[in-house]
Amino acid sequence: MQINALSRYFIIALITLIMGAIIYRFSEIISYVIIAWVISLMGSPIMRFLKKISIGKFVIPNSVAAALTLGAFFFLIAGILALFIPVFFTQAMNLSEVDYKSIAVALDEPFQNILQWLKSHGIPVEFINLEELVSSLTKGWFEPALVTDILTEFFSTASSFVVAIASILFIAFFFIQEQGMFLSFLLTLIPDNYVDQTQNAIQESIRILSRYFNGLLLQMLLITIYMLVMLSIFGIKNALIIAFFAALMNLIPYLGPIFGAAFAVLITLSSNLDLSFYTEVWPQLVTVVLIFGSMQMLDNYILQPFIFSKSVLAHPLEIFVVILIGANLAGITGMVLAIPIYTILRSFAKIFFEKFKIVRLMTKNMNESGF
Repeated sequence: MQINALSRYFIIALITLIMGAIIYRFSEIISYVIIAWVISLMGSPIMRFLKKISIGKFVIPNSVAAALTLGAFFFLIAGILALFIPVFFTQAMNLSEVDYKSIAVALDEPFQNILQWLKSHGIPVEFINLEELVSSLTKGWFEPALVTDILTEFFSTASSFVVAIASILFIAFFFIQEQGMFLSFLLTLIPDNYVDQTQNAIQESIRILSRYFNGLLLQMLLITIYMLVMLSIFGIKNALIIAFFAALMNLIPYLGPIFGAAFAVLITLSSNLDLSFYTEVWPQLVTVVLIFGSMQMLDNYILQPFIFSKSVLAHPLEIFVVILIGANLAGITGMVLAIPIYTILRSFAKIFFEKFKIVRLMTKNMNESGF
C-alpha cells in the first residue's frame, strides 16, 4: 500500500516537472492562453446573459454572443484609453511649461525652517539651494521631447503588442464561444487515472478564482466611488481620472497605492499651474494625500479582509507571505499574479495531497461559501 502511494506521488511529481518544463519553454504562448482563459471567465456572465435573450424562436448564436462579449471588453478598454491618453498628454505639456523657479521660491522659507529645526536638534545638514534642487530633479522629465521619445518607443514595439492582443482575443473568442474548451484541453494532457481528480481541482480553482476576480471588481468600484466623492467634495480637478487610476493601481499589492498617490499629486500639481503654489496648490496636495491615506485605511481594514476572506479563503498572513514570494520571483508582475497562482496550487494540493497535515491546514477553509 505504501509502495503504491509512493508511486502515485512520484508520477504526480514527474508530471509536474514535465508540465513546468513545457510552461518554461513556451511561456509566451501559454501566457496568451491563460490571459484568454481569464477573459473568458470574466466574460462568461455576459455570455450567459446574451444567451438568455430570445425573440420568438430566435436565440443569439454562440459565435455572435462571443463576439459581442469581446466587443464589450474592447469598448471598455477603448473607453479607459480615451479617458487617460488625452489627459496624459495635456498634463505632460502643462508640466513642460512649469515655472519651477517660482515654486522653489514659494517653498524656500518653510524648507529653510525645516533645515534650521534639524540643526537645532543636532542633525547636521548642509546648505541646500532649493531652486537648484527642484531644477535638477525635474530637468528633462516634462519636456515635449520626452513625450516624443515615449511615442517613438511605443510605436517601435506596437507590432509585437498588436500580435499579442490579436492572439489573445482570437483564443478568448473560442474559449467564450465553447465553454469548457480550456478544461477539456487540459484534461487531454492528464493520464486517465487522474482525470477525475484533475477535473475537480480545476473546477475548484475556477470557482474560487471567479469569486476572487468578482471581489477585485467590487473593490475597484468601491474605491473609485469613495475617491471620486471625496475628491469632488474638496474641489480637486480630474477627480474621476485620479479615482479610477487609484483603484486600478490598488490591484498591485503594497506598491500600487504609492503609484496612485504619486499620480494624483502630479495631476493635481499640473492642473493648477495658474494658482499660487504655496497658498493654494500646496493645501490641495495635502488634501489629496490625506484622502489617499483614508482610502488605504478603508481598504486595508475593511475591503481587503472581506474580499480575501470571502473569495481566496486564506489567512491574511498567508496572503502576505505569498505576495512577498511573488515579488521576489517576478517583481510587480509576481505580486499581481501571486494570489491567483496560489489559489490554483491550493486547489490541486487539496485534491492530490490531502493526506499531508500542512495541506489540510492550508486548505481547511476552502469549503466555506463566499459572496
